[in-house]
Amino acid sequence: MSDAKNPFEAMMTMGQDWVKQLNPAMESFTPKGFETLWPTMPKEMMETFFGKGLNPDGLDAKTRLLMTLMGLTIMGAQAEAQLRMTVRHLVEAGATEKEVAETIAMAAMFGGVPSMTKAMEIANDVMKKDAEA
Repeated sequence: MSDAKNPFEAMMTMGQDWVKQLNPAMESFTPKGFETLWPTMPKEMMETFFGKGLNPDGLDAKTRLLMTLMGLTIMGAQAEAQLRMTVRHLVEAGATEKEVAETIAMAAMFGGVPSMTKAMEIANDVMKKDAEA
């Protein structure tokens, strides 16, 4: 197998070696930027699909997206593309930077400070790009 110290490491090393042999370009592959392939939905469309369009007495799209942001943050902000897209859609849905920051900060109670820090970095990057555009 390999010189890995445990079976999981050995399996991961074998898998990585296999992928490199199948497609050498995968060695430099990064999912960063995938979120740009998906357009930002207009606020009205989000409200129709994610908000009160299907349940008039339910949560609005912005609230649902804030809850999604909290969940992604609690998970450790490991789904970076999804987190970026959620922040982008939150801005379109009318969320303020303060609301985004407050949601991420509150998630630290459940996911820890490292996940909050990572999510805040990602959110700030997205909001900075939106402000420049």
